[in-house]
This record gives sequence, C-alpha cells and structure tokens, in this order.
Amino acid sequence: MPNFVGCRTLEITDEALGLTFPLLVLYPSSTPGRPEAIGPYTLDVALDAPINPGPLPVVLVSHGTGGSPLTHRLLAHYLARHGFVVGLPRHHANHRDDNAWHNTADNLVARPRHLSLAIDGLLAEFGAALRPDWVALIGHSLGGYTALALAGGLPGSLPHEHADGTPQPIPVVPDARVRALVLLAPATVWYRAAAALRNIRVPILLLTGEKDEWTPDFHAQIVLNGVADRRRVQHRNVENAGHYSFLSPFPAARTGPAFPPSQNPPGFDRAQFQGELQAEILKFLAQHLARAAAEYRQ
Repeated sequence: MPNFVGCRTLEITDEALGLTFPLLVLYPSSTPGRPEAIGPYTLDVALDAPINPGPLPVVLVSHGTGGSPLTHRLLAHYLARHGFVVGLPRHHANHRDDNAWHNTADNLVARPRHLSLAIDGLLAEFGAALRPDWVALIGHSLGGYTALALAGGLPGSLPHEHADGTPQPIPVVPDARVRALVLLAPATVWYRAAAALRNIRVPILLLTGEKDEWTPDFHAQIVLNGVADRRRVQHRNVENAGHYSFLSPFPAARTGPAFPPSQNPPGFDRAQFQGELQAEILKFLAQHLARAAAEYRQ
C-alpha cells in the first residue's frame, strides 16, 4: 500500500575536494503530508517526518548536465510512496545555478564519487531503516554516464575535456552496493572503448526517446553492445519522445520555447507519459529487489 512521503535535505561533504552539496531525500513515512514549496515547485510531503521502519531499498537519481534534481521530483515522490528511499543529489558545479564544471574531466570524476558519498550519507542519517546492500541508480543524460561509472564502467575522457587536448582514462571507483540501473536517454560517449562496460553485470532498464535530439540511438547501442550480458538490459525506445520528455512536467509559467527542457516533440504528452514511466520503473526495481531478496535467502 502506498505510504505518505517524508522529506528532508542532507548536506553531503566531500572532504577530499573541500566542498558540500545538497541531497534532497524523499522517503516512506506514516506522517501525512501537506503541500510544501520545494524550490520552485510544490510537493505533498511531511517535512523532517520520521521514516517508516525498514529495511527500505535506496534509489539515487542523477540529473543531467546543467540540470536540477527537482526535474525528477514526481518520479522520486512516486517511488517514495511505494516504499523506496530516494536521494536527489545536486551535482556540484554542474547544475542550473552553477555549471562551471561542464565539459571538464573534474566533473566526470566527481559525479560518481558524489553518488557514493550520498549513499554513505543516507546510511548515516537513516541507519537500520535502510538496506545497505541494495541501491539502484536512475540517471538521465549525463546522469546515465554517472550511473554506469559507479556500477563498474571504465570511462575515458574526450579530447576537449583536457587542456592538452588528449583523451585519458577517467579514474572512478565502483560501488558494490549498486544493484540495478535505470538509464533515461543516457549520454554514453565516454564508454566507446571495447571493454569499457564489460564489468557491468547488474540489470539495466534502458529507456530512450525516438526523437531525442541530444543522445540519439548510438548512445543506447554503446550500452547494448558493451555490457557483459546484453540479456540483462531491458531496452525500450519510447515512441515520439524527446530528450527532455523523461523529466517531470514544468509549471505553465516555465513552459515555452525559450526553455527547451519544457518542450516535447509535437503530439507528445509528457504529463500522461509520467504515469507510464513511473509504473515501468517501479515494476523493474521491485522485480529485481525481490530477486535479490530471494537470492539472499538461499
């Protein structure tokens, strides 16, 4: 049965880089919510409410370059109502208010590291209420790159991402707590080397847009052809969807041609698609969570 949704914000520290970044958390709670302003949006949540007893599975959502974690707020709220603890990190210097790390190797190194630190922060905050051995990652666009890196991918940078113009391996550390991936219109060009994705063995739900103008079909093919076992990838190309169609709809005041993330290909109903997207992701996560639990009991 769906839960109410609690909400709190954590500050996650990267001691190595001397910085902090916010992690918005939506989670199952028995405390009824009410409409609250979360950034420029409104969500029905109970601020700082107690979390329901666990152990509860964890999902982290990695937003795209120059984006915002709140563009996935409706998906996060839906998953929290259905029993998941959902963390929405704002990637340092790669969000809509500060995009200084765009197109840099620093960003490619820090993004997956910060997801791992966010998992640590959630475990420290909620303790025994969480399942420490089962974390799913959802990544949109560059968030897809980020999820693949933390799941064991071996990315290599592009020439323009270094001052000397030479591509180099990107040092990333995989996190064994990652047990499933959901990739939404992922950006994957950093994994074109033959063995770059061979270490990824977790199940993947890969959703792409038929009319994606930023990450066309070859990005998906890199995943399908690169992982160790293609049978573990469930791929669907969403008819008439664009790159931004996977984001939560924007309020009317922010919807228009001047703001491309609010736009869809002609005839595509993003609001209707949200229900379809949420149900598909929940089904995938629940299926593999149940399978992991069954394997643990054996």
